[in-house]
Amino acid sequence: MAFNSSIQCSPSSHEMIKKYDVFVSFRGKDTRNNFTDHFFAALHRKGILAFRDDTKLNKGQRILSNLMQAIEGSQIFVVVFSKNYASSTWCLRELQKILDFVNVSRKHVLPVFYDVDPSEVRKQTGDYEKAMSKHEEKSREDKEKMEEVKRWRGALTQVANLAGWDMRNKSEYAEIEKIVQEINSILGHDFSSLPNDLVGIQSPVEELEKPLFADPIGDIRIVGICGMGGIGKTTLATVLYHRISHQYTARCFIDDLSKVYRESGPTGALKQLLCQTLNEENLHISNLYNAANLIRSRLRYVKTLMVLDNVDEVEQLEKLVVDRQWFGAGSRIIIISRNKHILEKYGVDVVYKVQLLNSTNALKLFSKKAFHSEDIVNDYKSLTNDVLEYAKGLPLAIKVLGSFLFGRNVSEWRSAIVRLRENPNKDILDVLQISYDGLQDLEKQIFLDIACFFSGYEELYVRKILNCCGFHSEIGIRVLLDKSLIDNSYGFIKMHDMLKHLGRKIAKGNSAKEPEKWSRLWLYEDFYKVMSEAKESNNEAIVLDMSRNMEVLTTDAEAMHKMSRLRLLIFHAVKFRGSLNFLSNNLQFLQWHGYPFSYLPSSFQPTKLVELILPHSNIKKLWKGVKYLPNLRALDLSNSKNLIKVPDLSGVPNLEWIILEGCIKLERIHPSVCLLRKLAFLSLKNCINLVSLPSNILGLSSLEYLNISGCPKVFSNKLLVQPKHEEHFQMADMRENSMQYSHSTSSSIVKKLVFPFHFSKGYKNSAGYLLPSLPSFCCLHDLDLSFCNLSQIPDAIGCMHSLETLNLGGNYFVSLPSSIKKLSKLVHLNLQHCKQLRYLPEMTSPTALPVIRGIYSFAHYGRGLVFFNCPEIVDIERCRGMTFAWLIQVLQVSQESATPIGWIDIVIPGNQIPRWFNNLSVDTSISLDPSPLLHDNNWIGIACSVVFVKK
Repeated sequence: MAFNSSIQCSPSSHEMIKKYDVFVSFRGKDTRNNFTDHFFAALHRKGILAFRDDTKLNKGQRILSNLMQAIEGSQIFVVVFSKNYASSTWCLRELQKILDFVNVSRKHVLPVFYDVDPSEVRKQTGDYEKAMSKHEEKSREDKEKMEEVKRWRGALTQVANLAGWDMRNKSEYAEIEKIVQEINSILGHDFSSLPNDLVGIQSPVEELEKPLFADPIGDIRIVGICGMGGIGKTTLATVLYHRISHQYTARCFIDDLSKVYRESGPTGALKQLLCQTLNEENLHISNLYNAANLIRSRLRYVKTLMVLDNVDEVEQLEKLVVDRQWFGAGSRIIIISRNKHILEKYGVDVVYKVQLLNSTNALKLFSKKAFHSEDIVNDYKSLTNDVLEYAKGLPLAIKVLGSFLFGRNVSEWRSAIVRLRENPNKDILDVLQISYDGLQDLEKQIFLDIACFFSGYEELYVRKILNCCGFHSEIGIRVLLDKSLIDNSYGFIKMHDMLKHLGRKIAKGNSAKEPEKWSRLWLYEDFYKVMSEAKESNNEAIVLDMSRNMEVLTTDAEAMHKMSRLRLLIFHAVKFRGSLNFLSNNLQFLQWHGYPFSYLPSSFQPTKLVELILPHSNIKKLWKGVKYLPNLRALDLSNSKNLIKVPDLSGVPNLEWIILEGCIKLERIHPSVCLLRKLAFLSLKNCINLVSLPSNILGLSSLEYLNISGCPKVFSNKLLVQPKHEEHFQMADMRENSMQYSHSTSSSIVKKLVFPFHFSKGYKNSAGYLLPSLPSFCCLHDLDLSFCNLSQIPDAIGCMHSLETLNLGGNYFVSLPSSIKKLSKLVHLNLQHCKQLRYLPEMTSPTALPVIRGIYSFAHYGRGLVFFNCPEIVDIERCRGMTFAWLIQVLQVSQESATPIGWIDIVIPGNQIPRWFNNLSVDTSISLDPSPLLHDNNWIGIACSVVFVKK
């Protein structure tokens, strides 16, 4: 049969050709019933797809065309030379076509010399010389055929010169194993056979192979793959499976384990596993015990590769009895799940998280789908960027949108993009919703709050709000992280835009055009519509930040009466007209930056409220009389310039935080503050007209942070004086009221609060009233008395054994008391702008570093000594030596306790860089080569020293 066509090697033709791993060229009558059959069987056992022309070409087919496609669709060519190979014109033409293709495509050719000497093939001697002479004799009269025979001779020589296998006098079984192993090795590193629409897959496959093969060859290793829906977990595992499966005797890939469980139960899943691994179609599995025995007995010594896709419960793995001890040495198990926690609970060796496509690969994939090319038509470049910005690197979204937009004109693209923003593609959302449907009710609430409001916010802030709403954010956020529904990037919560679209669609329910029925409002135009219409609202949460909008419509405050179901309300720069007479009593978190009204509504009785945050408000007084708010823990009225009074807080027994800094008209603090036995944080910073504190403030044994910075009048007056009879009785009345709200108030605390204190009066010792030699402030960690006109610091400060940070800057004392060295936990002392300070006491060396506290932590964990602008200090050298010794001690404590240091600031008088700094520069900046540090596990930090020169 004559071959009269040539092979055209092009990407477009390859896409239409069936792929084979191996093409075997052989002389049937020589090897069909021995070597070739054994060889094909070995390839089959390894899962290697091989083409053989005596079975794949059916009668009646266009033999030539199909053979050409088989050659072009193969990765490796094995040529089995036998005694009669050269006598077949079919074999020789086949060999010639193989070489034509290999010379273009750079594929592999492996020669096998079955019962013939390689030199006989190479030089065409012996049987090969006889066969080739006959071909030449028949073609003597035909010049074209003579040229063909000449090419055959060249092909035989070229292939025979390649490294191959001489089968003579060797074990056929052993040599076949070597050939198959070589084919495995070649196929295992070949990405060229991947489908054309796979983009950016090679790098993640190679990254996944590192943990998969990290241990010695004989070890059994289990690797988990996780990631959000549509990110390509299954695609990655499929490519990896086809890349390495030939290395394993038994193989199994269960596409959707959770679906198999739903439809067939654990017995059905086990049957599928065993049928694939044992390569038996008609296995009878009666129960789990029977299946477990089969796995133990049949696979215990077999090197096995197993991929289990879409696992959504750890019980599925446990019932599948996938125990690494039941598989042979070198086995690998890959488990795919959206839920990282399932993988960790099951005990995988490592979890690989699939990442979104980078911008280059996202563009390449989209171009293949939308244009069937890697080139973008000029008119579509901007629109392509819009679509990719919308998809944010999610392969599923890129594929679906690219396929949908293929063949459409520019106008249709614009229309589709606008529609997508309003109504996201259903096919994409359906895939993503699977993860949402698997959440518990509280986790769904957290997901919706983040999707509608808090993506991009600091995690501590988000957790605080969610906890205020009773959502138990610590475990809830952990679950969302495990299920790849959110990410934590440098302490900030991030959610993919497609998941945000899903959450907002769910929040709208079936009422896309009726925002009053939505569970949440996040756009001002929807809020304005609800406020403008005479309909009741079902909204439970509203978060609006209009600070960046220059023009904001003003809405009627009276319409807030519709919002009776609100649990969460956050407003920033939202404009209202009229008066506010109603706020929802169901509120659990209220944050209103720039609250424009003078009072809270008199009907406002939010017994569930946990935080009331009204910074920069127009509030004059929060409420009249006593409000019972048993759950309120934080009150923030910072920078409320018109606040003149703090209300009676005796009905707020669980208050932990009070922030009143910058309230410049505030003169006094209501004495009920002293009843707050849980109060840990009190900031009165820059309350410049504050003239006194309640005398019974000494009873606040729970106080950890006290800031009276910038309150110069407090210490210019009689701070803590013997209470008048009226105040004594007032406190007693408040005690009785508070007892009604909190029956657990201890009598000893109450006695301390109402017992009259006797202190001498006088300006110079005014700070002494705040710092008595009593254990009242035993919990105080942070104290700020900067710029308070203090002329001396009393010895009693040494009794505050828990003190970690102390700011005394901007005062007028000459020296510090020696008792300060008793503060063994002090790691930050600020004395800047103490212009009369002359003498420094001996500083104690810290014995411990502050521990990081929880959500309501207020410390910044700074460490340092600041003596800036203290021109009267007399012994500069002693100051330097003391600070250096203190620095060394802090570093030692940090090393011993494994507590992170953060940063250390030391600012002292001087005009020279210390001698132990060896990288000096006179400039506005300094550069540092970090490379030596990257390979040094002993380095603990970088020290920088700067001298400021006054010009």
